[in-house]
Amino acid sequence: MNRFFTSHKLVSGQTLTLEPAIQKHAIQVLRLQPGALIEVVGPDAQPYTAAIVAAAPLTVQVQAALSRQSELPVKVHLICGVPKGDKAELIVQKATELGAFAISFFNSEWATAKWDGKRVAKKLVRLQTIAQGAAEQSHRSVVPRIDVVTLNETTQLPAAAKLVAYEESAKAGERSVLVQTLEQRPTSLLVVFGPEGGLSPAEVARLAAAGFQPAGLGPRILRTETAPLYLLSAVSVLSELQGDKNE
Repeated sequence: MNRFFTSHKLVSGQTLTLEPAIQKHAIQVLRLQPGALIEVVGPDAQPYTAAIVAAAPLTVQVQAALSRQSELPVKVHLICGVPKGDKAELIVQKATELGAFAISFFNSEWATAKWDGKRVAKKLVRLQTIAQGAAEQSHRSVVPRIDVVTLNETTQLPAAAKLVAYEESAKAGERSVLVQTLEQRPTSLLVVFGPEGGLSPAEVARLAAAGFQPAGLGPRILRTETAPLYLLSAVSVLSELQGDKNE
């Protein structure tokens, strides 16, 4: 079944009209007809099955709540240095599919790309739309929040565990920090990634002073768009798949 996110609060048994954007996708693009079943998720992140009652406007009858859990047990917030080209779109789409709770971008010292104030608002709208589409496709219960932060704001963000993916740590052979961090079963994890030019020593020192622990992501040096996806895959294996095995 296709999944859609709505701003309406959902209750089993209710009949309601969904937003025009959902109608356009469900009826015009997917060509769903009355009687078809879909999944809808409200602001409380609880998914329900729903039956289409009418196509225009798109009216559904909410049915049973779904118990399947699709969110990572760790709320992972990615902080990524602004990348070149359309790599931010790739990061948002794939990181959403892999379970990221939130994704932020920042203008770092050594980045070759910068986002100025005039472009940011339009870019964030585009990225948030990509995140919602990816969340629906992967049957997430939460759409990650996409925003822009400064390094100073990053140092003040709360999290149970904080890491900075640092290529110099990888080059030095560091391979245990990520595993040891996840073995503590933190409820939230904040991870900073550099852009194509990497993080400057000053940025890493500033993050370290704020409690971020430098970590290598394996023995290979990963591209800026690959590192966040590696991290999320590792979190899934170590907190979901391996966690289930050990329980």
